[in-house]
Amino acid sequence: MTQPVEIQFVATETEGLSARKGRIAILVNETARLPGGLPRPTREAMQRALESDAWKALKPGKALELAFPAGIEAEALQLVLLPRRTDAQTARKAGAAIGAKLGKSGVTVLAGDHRLGADVALGLALRAYDFSAYKSKPEDEDDRPARGRVTFMHKDPETLARDARGGAALAEGVFFTRDLVSEPANVLTTSDFADRLLAMQEIGLEVEVLEEDQLAKLGMRALLGVGQGSESPSKVVVMRWNGGGDEAPLALVGKGVVFDTGGISIKPAAGMEEMTMDMGGAGVVAGVMRTLALRRARANVVGLVGLVENMPDGKAQRPGDIVKSMKGDTIEVINTDAEGRLVLADVLWYAQERFQPKAVVDLATLTGAVIIALGHDNAGVFSNDDAFADQFLAASRAEGEGAWRLPLGAGYKELIKSRLADIKNTGGRAAGSITAAEFLHCFVKDGTPWIHLDIAGVALPPGETTLAPKGASGWGVMALDRLVRDQYEAKG
Repeated sequence: MTQPVEIQFVATETEGLSARKGRIAILVNETARLPGGLPRPTREAMQRALESDAWKALKPGKALELAFPAGIEAEALQLVLLPRRTDAQTARKAGAAIGAKLGKSGVTVLAGDHRLGADVALGLALRAYDFSAYKSKPEDEDDRPARGRVTFMHKDPETLARDARGGAALAEGVFFTRDLVSEPANVLTTSDFADRLLAMQEIGLEVEVLEEDQLAKLGMRALLGVGQGSESPSKVVVMRWNGGGDEAPLALVGKGVVFDTGGISIKPAAGMEEMTMDMGGAGVVAGVMRTLALRRARANVVGLVGLVENMPDGKAQRPGDIVKSMKGDTIEVINTDAEGRLVLADVLWYAQERFQPKAVVDLATLTGAVIIALGHDNAGVFSNDDAFADQFLAASRAEGEGAWRLPLGAGYKELIKSRLADIKNTGGRAAGSITAAEFLHCFVKDGTPWIHLDIAGVALPPGETTLAPKGASGWGVMALDRLVRDQYEAKG
């Protein structure tokens, strides 16, 4: 997988700064005091920059750059505005400003004694992500990684290094999710996906793969129907992190459609190449489980993902087919491109039957309708429990991951009643993301707190975001890790 950039935390040492190669980034607070150790021409250039209109217009977390400054070896000097009294999101934004410019030559960060140095380091690492596994290198290019080393100077490097450990685990979980979403479908088959999750046994997760014969015995005909037109076998992978004693677990359930053609209800060709990201929900679940294991979370969490491929074939599911779910409800398939909810229906029921979880969160790139409603800034949040929804929304706000609650209701459920079966898998264009959520609601047991996250708009946004370059965002790993820390982890 793509590894986060290497960050070395050291004590501040201004002597020798003028000879450092690469880039130098300086955190500047509202007093605009400059560090010592830089030659006079450099300090004069910095002072001029700090007195400029451009600096006065700069918002906290943003940077002003001086290219090839006089008097030092560094190729660029970055002045990053970060007030002493600020929040974690602004500190991460400041780090991202540094990470976005990071090249092979690396960077030296002068962080002074800023109390949010760990958040600056996390933002830097997240924004420096670079998925380049399939780009050929010129023969004369050296073997150095695309991103150089980061030397992070701070008044108290030992404390900062300790504080940054949780962020390092979080960055690795986000990177794991981004990598999975970025992989092409000819590489990330259902079998390859399962193998990557099995490999996480090395970091302490219990991982189990349920194959098609086991799924058939369990009665997961809704899930199996989606994948019956593909040569890739359908699977369910169960990941368990048991760090919380005898407590009932939180269950995370992810849609893992490794490629979605729409099946017989085939999608338009334009943009279909992006359907490699239709396993984004499963990717987030995998990333969260990786983070929890790496940071040795004191909580019980089980992650379940349904891995299928939705292809047109002589054996593929047809519009008009009726399938029976593991729960026992019959489902009329109106549109084979409304497949993710069929996968989640069986995995949700299995998670509740087997683990009796304290609460359940499912994630899926489920509907285009949620993009029409919320664009690419917020995931859609649906829940049967106000307190649980509020807990998640607080976590998402704390981590800066946009989320907005949308309604459920009996009127919407009426739209998925079927003439021939118990329910149908789509209620038409009106309120498409809500009727999809109501479909999933049918497979949540009474009394089980449940949240459905429709991440279709945020998993692969059309441009770069504050903490990610253009491509997969890894949205949800940070918010769900925060939810676990705040609500499910043993304190003390």
